[in-house]
Amino acid sequence: MAATSLRSQAIRLLARREYARDELEQRLAAKGAAREELGALLDELEANGYLSNARYARSIASQKAGRYSRRSIAAELKVKGVGNDDIATALSEASPDDAIALEALWRRRFGMAPADQRDKARQVRFLQARGFALSAIMKLLRHVAL
Repeated sequence: MAATSLRSQAIRLLARREYARDELEQRLAAKGAAREELGALLDELEANGYLSNARYARSIASQKAGRYSRRSIAAELKVKGVGNDDIATALSEASPDDAIALEALWRRRFGMAPADQRDKARQVRFLQARGFALSAIMKLLRHVAL
């Protein structure tokens, strides 16, 4: 694959949304790019400010804040190849405390204490799927049942 077309493909992808470096590398490699070309191109894109793991982490953290737990957001960013420092910075800027996010999400989604055990189980499953700890969920449900 020619270097100019590879560069234009990378810029076209980055124009649509932010990518983590590893994620963009995988996308371009799937299109047939050689690993040697990719390394140099990604270094150039980072140097020019087109590609940034820190900016990607901030973007994902701000999108998911209040709807997912900090643990869930961090796990997603780690899978995408974002470093721990960038994850910590992004979470500190975007996410409220998990307890605040959990209660706000619960109020938006459910708003009232579970009527029976089946409803309680449904609420617990929903909140766990968003990455919140079972102990925090049960504490919240005990608090709202009063």
